[in-house]
Parts: sequence; structure tokens; C-alpha cells
Amino acid sequence: MNTLLEVSNLKTWFYTRRGIVKAVNGVDFDLRQGECLCLVGESGCGKSVTALSLLRLFDSPPGKIVSGKVMFAGIDLTNCPLEQIRRVRGKDIAMVFQNAQSALNPVFTIGDQIMEQINAHGRHSRADARRKARLLLEEMNIPQAENALNMYPHQMSGGMKQRAMIAMGLSCDPAILVADEPTTAVDVTIRAQIMYILQELKTRRNMSIIFITHDLSLVREIGNRAAVIYGGRVVEIAPVETILTDPAHPYTRGLIACLPDISTDLKRLPSIPGNTPNPIDLPEGCTFHPRCRDVMDVCRSTEPALVNIAGVHKVACHLYDNAGAFIA
Repeated sequence: MNTLLEVSNLKTWFYTRRGIVKAVNGVDFDLRQGECLCLVGESGCGKSVTALSLLRLFDSPPGKIVSGKVMFAGIDLTNCPLEQIRRVRGKDIAMVFQNAQSALNPVFTIGDQIMEQINAHGRHSRADARRKARLLLEEMNIPQAENALNMYPHQMSGGMKQRAMIAMGLSCDPAILVADEPTTAVDVTIRAQIMYILQELKTRRNMSIIFITHDLSLVREIGNRAAVIYGGRVVEIAPVETILTDPAHPYTRGLIACLPDISTDLKRLPSIPGNTPNPIDLPEGCTFHPRCRDVMDVCRSTEPALVNIAGVHKVACHLYDNAGAFIA
């Protein structure tokens, strides 16, 4: 499969009065044609800021990409001219934001907002733009799509707003769709509908998706590969089945151990001790070492590199040497 997007050593820091917030601190991954790559991790690990950094959608200042590259179609999106990245936003790479209520403009109808996105990258008559907007809402399984075009965001349920956001993202037929926890604010029925829609888009349009979540059950449902992020870095990346059945990093093993399992009689789920690190004051060495049960002296002083341990399975952990062999 062709590689559409390549992210290498991406660092996005925020310069605040309290200090430098190293929200993204060396992220590496690639995205291939027609695949779904899931970015997984606890809240505060850097998933959403990584997604925003791809299109430079964070506030600058205080945010700044201090190093790294995001290569798309031969263009480095981290330092290309603003006009050039504006042509990419929405047209080639679209984003579905986590909170549709905040992302949608409350004073414009859903139809007007989708039509504005359609016309941002091409001239269409109002009738043609409205027809395309209606077809997009129908594709999202929104009932009475023609009437829904005239609705304001507050007149829609949370699930309808989220599906309208997906329709807006698809309005210019992008090659890549970035979905930032699109099922967070909806009930389980709407969540199933949104997951079905994303799976259909991936299959029917051969669309590449970056799916951001902390829910590993959704990763199994939609993902081809998963990149586990901790402390602003990718600590493990592999096919989803490998991640779920043979995790290599202690953090990944901890996340999977926290999943409920009806086949056991545990009264209390295990948990990862401690909290996610403060991005203003990240630990020396491996950022996970204060919470790791397998910690060694080298973990406290040296940051592990992301090494290949088996085929397309990569991990950043001192339990493996530079050749990818297990040493502990």
C-alpha cells in the first residue's frame, strides 16, 4: 500500500507562563492508503494535539512545532506557507472534532455550514452545493435530510450533530479523515451507527482514517494498526491484533489489563498505578518509568528508541535491545 502521510519526530510545544508544555514530544508514524490507524492512550497523552499538529490547527502562540516533519504529497505541512496548508485543510485532509457542539457555529444552519465547506475549495451554485450537502447527510443516515439542512445545531441531538460533522469533513472528498474521539459524547446506539459509517467510508471510498480513542474495544472494531501514545511519544505501533494479543510495552499491557472481561470473576479491575506525567515536567529517561512494574536503572536516565522487534511491530522500551531482541 502507498504511504499517504509520514510523521517523523514531531514535537509541538506550548510556551506558557508556568513553563513549556511538551504536549507532543517526538511522535513517529505513517499512514497508508485505505487503512485505519488508531492513536490510543489515556487522556492527556498527546493524541488530540498530535492530530491538530498535522494541519497546524492549534493556537500559535502559544503553540509551536519545534521540530519534525509531516510529509503529505511531497509537502512538509509543518513549515509550508499558510496558503498552501489552507488548500490541504478540508480538501485533502479533513478533521472531525471531538466536541461537535463546540465545533459547529450556533448561528448558522447545518446546511449553510456544510455548503460553506463545499465552496471553500471550489465554486458551486447554491443549488448544487445544497444538493451535495443533502446527499452527505443522507449518507450519514440522518432522517429527513432536507429538513435537517435547515436546522440549527441546538435543534439536533448529540448524535446528529456528530454525524453532521462527519458529513462536513467528507464534503470535499478528502484522502484522509482524522476522527478525534467521534463517539465520546453519544450513547451506545449512536456510537454503533457512527462506527458503522466510518467502516463503510473506509471500505467504499478506500479512505484512510486516523482514529483517535482511548477505548480499545473500538480499536479492535475499526483499526488496521494502532499506535500507543504516552507522554507525547509513540511507545508502540503494530497491527491491531498484535497490539491486543501480544503487546510488548508495559504501558500497552497495562491498558489491555484494564479492559473488563466477562470470562473472569475479578471483582475489581486492575489499574496502572500513578498518573499520566505532567507535560511541563516530564520524567528523565523513559516517561513511563515512574509507573512501570518492569523499571530498570537505565529507564530512569535514558530515553528508549523506537525499535523494530518483529516485522511491522515497533516498541520504545529498554526491555528490548537496538536489534529488537528481548533482553529482560
